[in-house]
Amino acid sequence: MSRVFFRLRNLLRFAVTAVAFLPFSAYSEWGLNLPPPSTSIAGRILDLHNAIMLVCLVIFIVVFGVMFYSLYAHRKSRGHKAHQFSHNSKLEVVWTVIPFLILVGMAIPSTATLLFMEDTTDSDLTVKITGYQWKWQYEYLEHDISFFSNLSTPRAQIENREPKGEHYLLEVDKPVVLPANRKIRFLLTSNDVIHAWWIPKFGVKKDAIPFYINEFWANIDEPGDYRGQCAELCGKDHGFMPIVANVMAAEDFDAWVVDQQAMKVASAGEADRTWTMDELMVHGQEVYFQCIACHGDQGQGVPPTFPPLTGGAVTTGPIEEHINVVMNGRPNTTMVAFKDQLSDADIAAVITYERNALGNSMGDLVQPSEIKALR
Repeated sequence: MSRVFFRLRNLLRFAVTAVAFLPFSAYSEWGLNLPPPSTSIAGRILDLHNAIMLVCLVIFIVVFGVMFYSLYAHRKSRGHKAHQFSHNSKLEVVWTVIPFLILVGMAIPSTATLLFMEDTTDSDLTVKITGYQWKWQYEYLEHDISFFSNLSTPRAQIENREPKGEHYLLEVDKPVVLPANRKIRFLLTSNDVIHAWWIPKFGVKKDAIPFYINEFWANIDEPGDYRGQCAELCGKDHGFMPIVANVMAAEDFDAWVVDQQAMKVASAGEADRTWTMDELMVHGQEVYFQCIACHGDQGQGVPPTFPPLTGGAVTTGPIEEHINVVMNGRPNTTMVAFKDQLSDADIAAVITYERNALGNSMGDLVQPSEIKALR
């Protein structure tokens, strides 16, 4: 036994010494619990988690305490001999009934929490979320507002040509805007493969399944920015599908809704005016950021799955076919239809950009009014 204690003492000394020389930055990663809750659901989950962990800790101490005491107090060096017996009815009843009661005691609050999480009634707002490879669409059903949210981390950071930013791969061009202290009902589905919408501080994670609607809710305590990501392996750019929620005070959210509705009315007239080549090229470069994942930042593509746009058959061929491919996609390929994802101005601009940038110089120009006429 003395050898065992000697080895344990040396191992403990080594562990303490190793920890003492760790850089202080490493201590910040020693999170041993769930993130601080920002919703009532997350708070209930954290309370339940802590309570069950306490039960597990008590069981651990009792079981291993008895085991280690028995090993030490009844060791062979003290003259103890193992008893031979087949069973003990009273003991078997005890170690069956006690775990049963513990499990029932844990099941009651767990069931109450699950029922609380699934209760989407009496919501103040409904937001529909649709997952795409690799972006999110948000629709505010009561307010007729809809937009897409894409990764906005620069490609230079992703390709290690620039230092990583503070929120690397967790930043988007348009965050979902939500009100604080209101019950929000979310409807979740997918347009292609299975995704999962997850913000840890909200305490919710649901799968987005094609042709199926999942629902959940949240009531967020404090305004601020909350970040998450797709938590389902959804394809080659699964790690480039972040979620950012911009939570505002209720009155600020109401003002935002009014602004978005006014912008929608104003943007409807964008398709009727004549755009210059420079305007289309600048806007097209912004829209093309959504195409980089498949076609590359220089139009090089990832053949054969994602064909190059530089000198490609579509980008240098008849412009009518180019418009058709962007708007309607190509069946049985990875090229999806963008007519419901992009506005008339977006489609016209990105086609103009693809035909006059990325190593192409076709000189073609597409006006938003042409796209509007084709819808």
